[in-house]
Amino acid sequence: MPPYNREFIVTEKTKVSDDQWKENLDPEQYRIAREGGTEKAFTGKYYAHKENGHYHCICCGAALFNSQHKYDSGSGWPSFWSPIANDAVTAREDNSLGMKRVEVQCAQCDAHLGHVFEDGPQPTGLRYCINSTVLQFKK
Repeated sequence: MPPYNREFIVTEKTKVSDDQWKENLDPEQYRIAREGGTEKAFTGKYYAHKENGHYHCICCGAALFNSQHKYDSGSGWPSFWSPIANDAVTAREDNSLGMKRVEVQCAQCDAHLGHVFEDGPQPTGLRYCINSTVLQFKK
């Protein structure tokens, strides 16, 4: 069974080989989630998505974001002002592309999700700018 079909959050860190990721993810999912890529702005399936539910990691199935925390940032990517739980995602400095940014990863499997910026709405003031490709929505 592919790791992204799980219906629950695993408490141990997901350990999957690179070959297994390639086998279970399509090329675009792999490029973004495992190689740190990004999708083009305004093209992702969840950019303007408005249903109520949760957004899960496409790689391991961990719950990452709640639709109640989603807002239209105008950036071209699904944006959230908070993850579903403080320990759902991790952040690390990203100096690629000649810019200083903060990369957001799934805390369960280290999948690249996007970046977080300090220009979001209250109550957090944060904007989690996330690639649709690495998300799976569940009502």
